[in-house]
Amino acid sequence: MKNYIKLISLALAVIMITGLCSACGLLSPSGTQKPVPHVTAGGSDDDRTPDDDRTPDNDRTPDNDRTPDNDRTPDKTPDADSEVDFEADMIPLIGPPPVPVVLTPVASGKLTENNNKVVIDYSNNADGYIMVKWKTATDKQLRVQLSGPEGASYNYRLRSDGIFEVYPLSDSNGDYTAIALEQTEGTKYAVVATAKFSVTLVDEFAPFLHPNQFVNFNEDSKVVAKSSELMTGKDDLLDRIAAVFNFIIGNFTYDTKLAETVQSGYTPDLDAVLASRKGICFDYASVMTAMLRSQGIPTKLVFGYAGEAYHAWINVYSEDTGWINAVIFFDGKSWMLMDPTFESSAGNSAALRAFIGDGSNYTVKHLF
Repeated sequence: MKNYIKLISLALAVIMITGLCSACGLLSPSGTQKPVPHVTAGGSDDDRTPDDDRTPDNDRTPDNDRTPDNDRTPDKTPDADSEVDFEADMIPLIGPPPVPVVLTPVASGKLTENNNKVVIDYSNNADGYIMVKWKTATDKQLRVQLSGPEGASYNYRLRSDGIFEVYPLSDSNGDYTAIALEQTEGTKYAVVATAKFSVTLVDEFAPFLHPNQFVNFNEDSKVVAKSSELMTGKDDLLDRIAAVFNFIIGNFTYDTKLAETVQSGYTPDLDAVLASRKGICFDYASVMTAMLRSQGIPTKLVFGYAGEAYHAWINVYSEDTGWINAVIFFDGKSWMLMDPTFESSAGNSAALRAFIGDGSNYTVKHLF
């Protein structure tokens, strides 16, 4: 009850914000989606990400590099000589500051799939991540396809500058397959390396405490320092979450220009977003996720649908209540969802607050 009362207090901060957010398309789902019934209360199509000269629809962002969807991957793993066709997809918070708890991913080299082009390092899979590095110069597009025990196919970009990228193992324990692919032409990709491994996490929260490609931070990041500043003197978990949340909704504005021009494959530069105090929904959720994770608070970055719009929000874990799934407070009748983008611009809009209030308009696709 104590924590429920604290959650109620968060509502007061939210109601002070004005404006209306356009729900942004972030990273697209892989494959064909089941149509989502139209809901009129949730944002516009402003935040689309054009790619391949296509006109995106349903606020989704086409790109070769889809942000994973709940489409199930075939049981058959592509052979080394086979080709994979990537169709166009969408882009989808009194006393010294607390010491941040920044976990640093490491490519240990103990368990790898390695050849002359790429290395897939799954040495620390028990900590909830793998790391992949492309080793040769190329002007071709590169991808990593990751599937786990839940059956979802996660398709990511891979950089070509010889630096390791971090990819989360969000499906908890079980068998995973990681595939590195190189573009042959257009949307055609060839399998370059495949790693299969079984995961037993040392901590169920590990994937949601580490940085990764979408929530990229380190101990020197300004978002980490800001998070420590905001949480100074706050020992209670919900007070700490509220401090970050209130900072985001009270200081960030929706970047309509970026929403109109953002390219597919976009990932937030968190310190740049913090400095500018503006961004699209992907930026809002990623900054808040990084701030909370860096203070040792398990936080999930969620991709899914809010009505027809492909969107992002966050879930946080409380030892008292468990996972607070996109929730910010209890108003006496129902939980209000903690979506930092929608809440920051909802203000006193009764229709929008009702839309995000009961969870019925949200469809979760992936967790990062």
